[in-house]
Amino acid sequence: MYAVVETGGKQYKVEEGTSLLVDRLDVKEGDKVALRAVMFRDTDVIAAPKDLEKVKVEATVTAHLRGPKIKVFKYKAKKGYRRRAGHRSELTKLEVTTLKAGKAAAKKAAKTAPAENAAKEEGSDGS
Repeated sequence: MYAVVETGGKQYKVEEGTSLLVDRLDVKEGDKVALRAVMFRDTDVIAAPKDLEKVKVEATVTAHLRGPKIKVFKYKAKKGYRRRAGHRSELTKLEVTTLKAGKAAAKKAAKTAPAENAAKEEGSDGS
């Protein structure tokens, strides 16, 4: 069972117990954060927005970190143009604690999946 969650404009594939580094969140260490699911996969795939509202993905903030120093150097040959800059990203380390779908969403996905598979099989002629 896994989910694809979105935070900070980026998407991450997570399972229960997964640790991930995301852009800095404005929460304290030890707090719980609810992450927005974009897709959920257990026995069936849940991707419909109405069904995803019932999916619950929670993570605990374990640490606030700074990423590695990135050095940027601009240079143009024979022109005397040199610019040096850099930055360090502010990051938050999360550990996924809860990953579950609402029962109604799971039942609905289970009902529609066999019907879709049967329709696909009927439409194929085997060539």
